[in-house]
Amino acid sequence: MSEARTTVESRHAPDETRQVVEWMPRQPPRVVVKADLLPAVSVLSMVGLLGIPVGWIWSRLAPPERVRVLADNRLVPLQLESWHRFDALAIFLLLGMAAGAITGVVLWLMRERRGPVVLIAGVLGALLAGWLGMQMGSAFAGGLYTVTDAPALGDVVERTPVLETGWVLLAQPMMLTLVYGTLAAWNGRDDLGRRLG
Repeated sequence: MSEARTTVESRHAPDETRQVVEWMPRQPPRVVVKADLLPAVSVLSMVGLLGIPVGWIWSRLAPPERVRVLADNRLVPLQLESWHRFDALAIFLLLGMAAGAITGVVLWLMRERRGPVVLIAGVLGALLAGWLGMQMGSAFAGGLYTVTDAPALGDVVERTPVLETGWVLLAQPMMLTLVYGTLAAWNGRDDLGRRLG
């Protein structure tokens, strides 16, 4: 290879400079797993604990459903009050998406730990946070709307807001994945900029 380079360079005039580029096959970047396992456990637990404040905020924002007590202890919602069932669901969905977006950015800022291990830990932690938020939010809301005395026939009482489907717990991990993936695609480096300096 050195003889070929000498022959190519000697054919040109001395004042011309020619750069010889050698193409070497690039090795794909290594995925670091072992060094990221302990930080991934920390990420999973810290992200999972976000469910507690999300559930508390939801319990304060979700509107109760006002119902009238009829014969046989039937509870019938007042006009347009049944829409609050959707409102409670939408509020939890938006809170989960906001928490997922913030968590995705924070995980990306952990530059020395960027990669699939921390992303998977973040997604699992976000699933845990969604479940914990549903459980704690229902518990917090139940404490706000307790009925102390037995209602009489025709009374209007406020029913505790509830989350009627478990699909809302997917909002936070989906938003976390979207934000983290967008930042990784925007970065464009093979190692995602893990090397400091």
